[in-house]
Amino acid sequence: MDLLQQFQSNKLVKAAKAKGKTTLLAVSGGVDSMVMAELFLSSKLPIAIAHCNFNLRGEEADKDEQLTREWAEKNNVTFHHISFETKQKMEEWKKGVQETARILRYEWLDKLMTDNGYGNLATAHHANDNVETLLMNLFKGTGMSGMHGIPEQNNYIIRPLLFATKEQIYAYAKVHNIAFREDASNAGDAYTRNAIRNNIIPVVEQSFPNAIQHISDSIRRFAQAEQLYNRSIEKERKDLTEKRGQDIYISIKKLLLRQPLETICYELFEPYDFTPSQLPHILSLLESGSGHFISSSSHRIIRDRDFLIITTQKQVETDIISIEGVPCIIDAGRMKLDFQIENTPKDLSSDNNIAYVDVKNIEFPLILRKWRIGDYFYPLGMNMKKKKVARFLIDQKIPIHDKEHIWVLECAKRIVWVCGMRLDERFKVKPSTEKCLIIKIQGS
Repeated sequence: MDLLQQFQSNKLVKAAKAKGKTTLLAVSGGVDSMVMAELFLSSKLPIAIAHCNFNLRGEEADKDEQLTREWAEKNNVTFHHISFETKQKMEEWKKGVQETARILRYEWLDKLMTDNGYGNLATAHHANDNVETLLMNLFKGTGMSGMHGIPEQNNYIIRPLLFATKEQIYAYAKVHNIAFREDASNAGDAYTRNAIRNNIIPVVEQSFPNAIQHISDSIRRFAQAEQLYNRSIEKERKDLTEKRGQDIYISIKKLLLRQPLETICYELFEPYDFTPSQLPHILSLLESGSGHFISSSSHRIIRDRDFLIITTQKQVETDIISIEGVPCIIDAGRMKLDFQIENTPKDLSSDNNIAYVDVKNIEFPLILRKWRIGDYFYPLGMNMKKKKVARFLIDQKIPIHDKEHIWVLECAKRIVWVCGMRLDERFKVKPSTEKCLIIKIQGS
């Protein structure tokens, strides 16, 4: 079976075809993504092309763009393109080139998906990439979750070439005269992945010529083993937990008979936002007296005689307010918020109850709502470091009974402001900002 037949028999490709929506392809101009584009085209699947120019390789990057653009025009395929000032963003965010490029790329791709209603985003990760990822995870000690490598699908992102080796992709490009461009930076060892690709994999292949395929096969088995592991954990969860009203009761006597105890305890309590670092404290509750407890961002485990009790922190039904335009004053119960668009003041107040937002980054409607578990943002002053709101509130030492009264302002599904506390880095005003949205919190 040749590469095209394997591609067309892939379950992700079949699902994309059945869905009938256009698939957005992330195409760099390299052999992997150009072959992927040709495979989609040969399979008569509706596609659009997305190409990023990070302005890091001068004329070479411009030639990559030219190649992808010409391919799209030749095949009458919609072509999306963006040019990033990556070095400027690296300096602004204090991040490395790869992380900066990743943030820029996926922010843009997410927007393309939403704006155009595309069905999936396809990337050209292949078996070699998967093996490299597994090795990096092993070296970093990520445990069971790192053994499955790169997932074939993650929400709307699909990776339909994970079955193919780099050698197969090159061979297909040669036979079918597919034009592509080589990125000279891949030959260097500046990045960890490149170092593994250029130094470790070749040595392994000298002794094990089919190592990539064999490890790739093992990755699939690891992923299946993880499914068995998860089913076993789910059985333990059903056997050990009892719901009483809104609380979860776990018999200490039954729990102590289980092995391996640490793994089972971690899996039982992780869904309630308890972290690996809290595991020793959870285990200590098994030997402590009644009344001792440990808290996560959303729950509390209390030792009560013969049970560990998981209690849900009191949650108020979520309020959501849609803001269609400004100026306006919004009454949110405990507080009122005044929204005005003004010229950017020379001196910005440091008052946490005032937020200054670059108008160019705002799309209406804005959504004002209570924060939720799972919310995250990029706190101002943290150099584009992503952080869960739950963790942010813990770090800010917000009392449990006050957390239910925290609101966030949202724009296009991105948090703009944890109200009265911290702005998101992506929405801050810059020296060049002429107009800004000023939001002031007033007492009720």
